[in-house]
Amino acid sequence: MWQMGGLGPMLGQNNHFRHYAPETLPYAVKRYEDETHRLFGVLNKRLADREFLAGSYSIADMACVGWARGYERQGIDIAEFPHVKLWLDTLQARPAVMKGLKVAEEVRNPPGAMQDPRVRAVLFNQRARA
Repeated sequence: MWQMGGLGPMLGQNNHFRHYAPETLPYAVKRYEDETHRLFGVLNKRLADREFLAGSYSIADMACVGWARGYERQGIDIAEFPHVKLWLDTLQARPAVMKGLKVAEEVRNPPGAMQDPRVRAVLFNQRARA
């Protein structure tokens, strides 16, 4: 639930305002960078005394690793969060995680796709349809 209610949505907004917004909005960039930093702090504290988020490897780790591994793109200095770094290293060394991340890389949009107006029209600024 923490990933769905916090980590994913906030890092998604950070990513949007840092990389895809048509204009730079300093308030939005700072707001979501700060929230991302705060959430990495929560994650770091949680991992201070355990190897995985829920004690043993679980769906909690699977749900969070995809977001957390993009820390550079999110403007995070991973050195500030040593327990998150260790957790990421541990997860990304697991064969099943490696396989899953490889699949994600293979299906990710090709370079430049986000500049295509048709792609952007599907992803951004949609409203409810009648």
